[in-house]
Amino acid sequence: MRKAALLAIALAVAFGCSRWTAIAPPPAPAPSDALLSYEAQQGQAVYRHYCLTCHGETGAGDGFNAFNLDPHPRDLSDPGFQKGKTDADLTEALKRGGSAVGLSPLMPPWGRTLSARQVDDVVLYLRTLRRKS
Repeated sequence: MRKAALLAIALAVAFGCSRWTAIAPPPAPAPSDALLSYEAQQGQAVYRHYCLTCHGETGAGDGFNAFNLDPHPRDLSDPGFQKGKTDADLTEALKRGGSAVGLSPLMPPWGRTLSARQVDDVVLYLRTLRRKS
């Protein structure tokens, strides 16, 4: 019994735990995430799953796979790009892929993978990526 108690104390000390140590609450969401509408948050989740590897976290076209691609992925946060594309343009590019809308053939069509609602949510999220000009 004494050995078990000593072992428990040794483990608690080794791992920085004690009976009186409070457990930290989970981290709060990033402020930018908290400001997004529910639909844009859903779009962000889809973007992170399907688009981030090429377009990057901020949409700047600097995802970890971007250096493998020629041409490089579009900077979705560019104010000129954002102004020049309607929501319908972005929806068509997402659904039909880059080559179908005169863009890079390396962007796959997601219309059979994503629901119409998911595509709309991604478009909402893409609009939040706009950089200040």
